Amino acid sequence: MKQRLLSEALYQIGALIIAVIVVHAAYVAVIRPNAELIQEQQNVLQQTDTNFVPERSVYIILKDFEQETCIILLLWALSIIGMKTQQTLKERALLDRTLIQISDGMSILPEDARNYARPVQALPETERQYLLPRALLSGLHRFQTTRNIQDVATTIKGTCDNEADRMETELTIVRYIAWAIPSIGFLGTVRGIGTALGQAYQAVSGDIVGVTVSLGVAFNSTFVALVVSILLMFVLHQLQLIQDRLVLDCQNYCDERMLRHLQVPERDTQT
Repeated sequence: MKQRLLSEALYQIGALIIAVIVVHAAYVAVIRPNAELIQEQQNVLQQTDTNFVPERSVYIILKDFEQETCIILLLWALSIIGMKTQQTLKERALLDRTLIQISDGMSILPEDARNYARPVQALPETERQYLLPRALLSGLHRFQTTRNIQDVATTIKGTCDNEADRMETELTIVRYIAWAIPSIGFLGTVRGIGTALGQAYQAVSGDIVGVTVSLGVAFNSTFVALVVSILLMFVLHQLQLIQDRLVLDCQNYCDERMLRHLQVPERDTQT
């Protein structure tokens, strides 16, 4: 478990560094040079033609630092979500395998629990850390110890609930990013409006280019932040849906493949 947490932390740090490098390189090489060129052309046309209406360019919408930060955070969050999705799909693959070899009509007695647990214990270390093997092993060990089917069901449910809580906790950083992106967009809005107010004297004298550019910064940063936030929240909710289904399907697997086959001898129930 410690090795897994360390590898995930290194992955998140590496993903952030790569996102910063890639996005900043794209801004320096493509987005900002094109945005400056288009902005200069539009400023000249606005000064010569009072009826000129500038077209919205993708480069101008994305050119500011707030938008760059939002895109970096989006790619970082998507990389984390992609890692969690891949892990969840690997765990779901175990649901298609028969981990407990038992036919219909057969029963599992407390004395047989250890034998049925051996195929699960023989799984590779990485697979044995998944939810389904842990739930099965905890249930079989509980049945062998307590010889009580209700205790087994409670143990399996507790294992699944703990896993659901762990998955929920590990998405905290993604939720923080989803909250931070609109906040960064609003910071750009405040910066743009503040700059526009500082250039109000130019608008009074008839030069509105500076004011329009500053207001463009304000509205573009909010627009990009909200679009990015909507996209991120959609992907995040899809991941949560996959994880919730995994927990429920693991509980159903344990009920159908193991719990309903458990049987306590009558002498144990009588005592």
